[in-house]
Amino acid sequence: MRTGKPFLCVYGRRAPLRWLGQPRACSSAARAAASPGEKRRAVSDGFRSQVASGPRFQDFIKGASGTLPADGEHAEEDGHYLSEDWGAMGHSRKVYFETYGCQMNVNDTEIAWSILREKGYQRTADLKQADVVLLVTCSVREKAEQTIWNRLQQLTAMKRKRPKTTSPLKIGILGCMAERLKTELLEREKLVDVLAGPDAYRDLPRLLAVADGGQQASNVLLSLEETYADIMPVQHAAQGHSAFVSIMRGCDNMCSYCIVPFTRGRERSRPVSSILEEVRMLSDQGVKEVTLLGQNVNSYRDTSEEQFCGSERTKLSRGFNTIYQTKQGGLRFSDLLERVARVDPDMRIRFTSPHPKDFPDEVLQLIAERQNICKQIHLPAQSGSNQVLKAMRRGYTREAYLDLVDNIKRIIPDVSLSSDFISGFCGETEDDHQQTLSLIREVGYNVGFLFAYSMRKKTHAFHRLQDDVAPQVKQRRLEECIGVFREEAERVNAAVVGSRQLVLVEGESKRSVEDLCGRTDGNMKVIFPKEDIAVQASASNTAPIRAGDYVLVKILSASSQSLRGRAYCHSSLRRTLML
Repeated sequence: MRTGKPFLCVYGRRAPLRWLGQPRACSSAARAAASPGEKRRAVSDGFRSQVASGPRFQDFIKGASGTLPADGEHAEEDGHYLSEDWGAMGHSRKVYFETYGCQMNVNDTEIAWSILREKGYQRTADLKQADVVLLVTCSVREKAEQTIWNRLQQLTAMKRKRPKTTSPLKIGILGCMAERLKTELLEREKLVDVLAGPDAYRDLPRLLAVADGGQQASNVLLSLEETYADIMPVQHAAQGHSAFVSIMRGCDNMCSYCIVPFTRGRERSRPVSSILEEVRMLSDQGVKEVTLLGQNVNSYRDTSEEQFCGSERTKLSRGFNTIYQTKQGGLRFSDLLERVARVDPDMRIRFTSPHPKDFPDEVLQLIAERQNICKQIHLPAQSGSNQVLKAMRRGYTREAYLDLVDNIKRIIPDVSLSSDFISGFCGETEDDHQQTLSLIREVGYNVGFLFAYSMRKKTHAFHRLQDDVAPQVKQRRLEECIGVFREEAERVNAAVVGSRQLVLVEGESKRSVEDLCGRTDGNMKVIFPKEDIAVQASASNTAPIRAGDYVLVKILSASSQSLRGRAYCHSSLRRTLML
């Protein structure tokens, strides 16, 4: 009988000998007697016999241990095998964060750090001490991406110079740029070890463990559900007296110029119970101002509990529409805002970034009624031309936008408005540009964020429109918009000269250690001398001003970007209401 070699040999334990070979037929007569069907059955039976007598799965995974468990039993863990989580532990390695772009990225940094801290990582503010460098990135504009590419070159040069006696430096890209440029980031000069998209921060410990093994690691999958509701961010706001709280992620608006729906996915809202828990925690820590964050923050819609899921349709601002069907049910933004405002009457509440379509009257009336909800609204216009607004797929006309502005000013007379504008969008003519300038003059904003258009891959504009405005024309129009914006901001700010403003102190002024700076309810920066002031109105005793204090400041002068004044007493939101 001819035999084969043993099929399996396990180091450390002699495995039972299993044989590949089977006895061959002894004569040609026997072979001839078998029919084709019998031959097939014999082959099939022989194969089944080999499988049945071959090694079991346990032989592969437990061959080096003592006895194998009987069929149906579970093997117990032994000390020779790593726990599932061991490889993802930080072991006190130091991580250094750099954050670029919007306030949502600031919040994402805090979420990512919270996850890594739980796994044993330490945070450092010294780049030279870092074992891991994580860049939290933005893809909204080309300039932001180019900044990251330049920074990666610098970090890679530092990585090559790192002494061989220390552990190799690992470089990671987090956020929108990781999702949008995953292929380029992994292949271009091998600059990156780890990529994690906005919905993959929970996977960071595993990705870093893979990178430690010398491989590039990536997870940029978008989610329809991820809100990080169970993760309490580690707040690192200035002096710890202001904080950001993410309430929703993603965007469904699909404006033709915008990359956000493709880098951050569809809208999904965090449960209200989780948001309130975080706001209460911040209040207990002494935080005096919370900003609610979302890509389309006022489209918040919590459907996590059955009682929220009624039949009522979403209410939009009058004259506005969407490219998607009106949504039904859910606890809305006005409900959330009202509950957040009740947590701490002496805590200011802000929110950004909203869409003009989501300002029904109940939201505006709530802002007007509640002392601690700031009377400041960000109202992105993007353009003053109906032709450009249609190409941008914004869902409103110039006339509808101006009607909304009038309605806001009627309900909230002392409101401060800010906005976003894009210069040189696809097809924008000189007349379109002039209409934008006239809109800026007509509304009168305190603050503006203005940019020249840059085409983004994946967007509707990239596939359907032509980027036909010359770069020099874009730049000239942008500068003209900025000039008009500053003129109007100076006019609007001058109107508060002589008034008394409640200011939340942020700290020392950047230009002088002799001055302090803070912000009004309307989010205008105020500079005033550092000096002891009355502990309250009409009091004779004084106290120094510290970051996190509310102080009453008389405004003495104004420019397009800030106010100047003099503080005369300490106060609070509730105390100011009684004055």
